[in-house]
Amino acid sequence: MFYLTGRVVKIKKFRINQFIKVPEVRLVDSDGSKVGIVKTSDALYRAQSQELDLVEVSSEATPPVCKILNFSKFKYEESKKEREAKKKQKSFRTKEIRVRPRIGEHDLVVKIKHIVSFISSGDKVQVTVIFSGREMQHKELGFKIIDEIRKKVIDIAETDGKICSMGNRIFLTLSPKKD
Repeated sequence: MFYLTGRVVKIKKFRINQFIKVPEVRLVDSDGSKVGIVKTSDALYRAQSQELDLVEVSSEATPPVCKILNFSKFKYEESKKEREAKKKQKSFRTKEIRVRPRIGEHDLVVKIKHIVSFISSGDKVQVTVIFSGREMQHKELGFKIIDEIRKKVIDIAETDGKICSMGNRIFLTLSPKKD
């Protein structure tokens, strides 16, 4: 495991053949049958006689589990499984819609249409009301706008948490409703 631009990347390494340094292993043969606990040298000899590799598939077990198989084919199958798992993952992006407290009625309708399109495409939306100058004295206008937006999209979106205020901004995060 190492760090790559702020993300933790786990690399699965399998020990093969002479790099397996434990004295005994739990062996699984090339046809899938369990052989049992054997010495590592015997397991390695058995793999070489079949012109295959001895691969340590579970190092956490005591003794470690090793299989006799074609390592390049095994690596290919593992990468295929990882790609399939990655396809099934749902990634959410957060879009931001910025609104002023003195927004016009038509402009608000346009912003709501944008919110609806983002939510229907599966993205989260953060609605932000930004105040400047003397507008800070009338924060209730911002809460009123946020509440109006929430009421318009309540049938397709749900709120993540409650409305929060920080400095000269008021936030509300909306996410698509789960089916």
